[in-house]
Amino acid sequence: MYKNTRNKVIYPLLLAVAVVVGLIVGQSMGRSTAESQFRRVISHLRPPYDKLNRTMSLIQNEYIDSLDMDSITEQVLPLLVQQLDPHSMYIPAQAMQAVNEPLESEFDGIGVVFNMATDTVIVLNVVPSGPSQKAGVQNGDRILRIDNRAVAGQRVPQDSIVKMLRGPRGSEVRLTLERLTINDTINLTVTRDAIPLKSVDAAFMLTDKVGFIRLSAFAKNSYAEVLRAIIFLRAEGMEKLVFDLRANTGGFLDQAILIANEFLPEKRMIVYTEDRHGKRTAEYSDGNGAATDIALAVLIDEESASSSEILAGALQDNDRGVIVGRRSFGKGLVQQQIPFDDGSALRLTTARYFTPTGRSIQKPYTTGDTEGYDREIFERYAHNEMFSADSIRFADSLRFITPAGRTVYGGGGIMPDRFIPMDTTDITRYYIEVVGRNILYRYALEYGDRHRAALNEVQTIEQLRTLLDSDRGMLNDFVAYASRHGVRPVWSDIRRSRKLIEALIRAYVGRNTALEDVGYYSEIHAVDTVVAAAIEELNNIDNTLKPNAEENGN
Repeated sequence: MYKNTRNKVIYPLLLAVAVVVGLIVGQSMGRSTAESQFRRVISHLRPPYDKLNRTMSLIQNEYIDSLDMDSITEQVLPLLVQQLDPHSMYIPAQAMQAVNEPLESEFDGIGVVFNMATDTVIVLNVVPSGPSQKAGVQNGDRILRIDNRAVAGQRVPQDSIVKMLRGPRGSEVRLTLERLTINDTINLTVTRDAIPLKSVDAAFMLTDKVGFIRLSAFAKNSYAEVLRAIIFLRAEGMEKLVFDLRANTGGFLDQAILIANEFLPEKRMIVYTEDRHGKRTAEYSDGNGAATDIALAVLIDEESASSSEILAGALQDNDRGVIVGRRSFGKGLVQQQIPFDDGSALRLTTARYFTPTGRSIQKPYTTGDTEGYDREIFERYAHNEMFSADSIRFADSLRFITPAGRTVYGGGGIMPDRFIPMDTTDITRYYIEVVGRNILYRYALEYGDRHRAALNEVQTIEQLRTLLDSDRGMLNDFVAYASRHGVRPVWSDIRRSRKLIEALIRAYVGRNTALEDVGYYSEIHAVDTVVAAAIEELNNIDNTLKPNAEENGN
């Protein structure tokens, strides 16, 4: 199943360990626990691994010219780690914040969501009770200056704007704003503070009985967020749940285990790991979950990876829910992040994940071939996998059977129980033009400006839909707007893409209200074939695929 042999794995692994330690000699080696562990490993190594340490020592002490050994280290380490599996990586100190922040629960900033669809910073949403709201910033405001620097019409990169707005909590930033309802500019001072990061993008009722939760990452607080969402939706009458893990690339394993536990009866295996020595560590449910009695559909696609696959695999293998969508990414390797004293870290693969039936979800790879590994997703398109389940072939050796007798497959992601092809039915040349040139999104922003007062009053999905439904001329207005911006109307295309265009405009406008992502997902579901299929499955299965408390897992 895997192209890499034991020797191919062991050699580069030991090679990396040896060099990591050897290059840090003279830089407080042994002061951290991780480095002490590495030193003990190195003490048991025989040549040729020791040759690397000796070479670096000779260069440092005997080479004729002076060298910046720190700089050499930073150049060599990434090259070494590239010879391992696709998910091991060296993280320089200056990159640590960017790598870890998406999985943290908060960051320091001013608390706004903004966009630069044009060459202007437009505030889409202000975090409730956050620093900007307290200072008087409103949805729809344009930021003209940040401190003393002009940012409107200056083509300032978006990441530079982010750096200017963020900073240590308690520090201040001066903003000059333009508000369409006021003739003069507005000058405000915002005191930065801790801003929470959400991983549950949306939680609301799709129907009277079917709830929806969209989880974008497995961050530090994801379990708590999901639990709150479940409690909220159950109070709203939820009996069935659509759990959306599409484009969720993973995160903390413990969060996936905790979330799985909320749906499983007791003594069900959730996941196990196995290291190079064959040592297994398994996790089981305790039966105290808050959602063990609801019917469940889980949505996945080719961007669902790692913890998303562990959660989906645990539920599928325990016959706890129906998996809907397309085959997941196929990332089943366990990384341990080992810190160094300079703030950098080595993220090293130390084990593999396995689902309860014993299947590995890791897709095949060749050590050192990261480019080929990344190209595999594009090969799925080339092989028509995104559009036809018949294009997916699994070897009989990768076939596993769940306790209820369902057939599942390992060796490359989670294969859904119901495959939903990528939907291109309503995509026309006109649609590609207005989306690709960002005209549709810019129209939604301008629509928000024209209806700002009404949109600021929107607090519920029903209010949003009532407001949008009242505008029967939206499509014609958009077509005229697109024409003024260089895309002439092609009415045969417009008629074919009408539902898609209208849903996307409504979704963007909905996001530009207090509902934020709830407004977006509640409207885009009108053209989401995967969600429609999930609701259909939940209605069909009714009380099936719910846990049987008398059954025990392996």
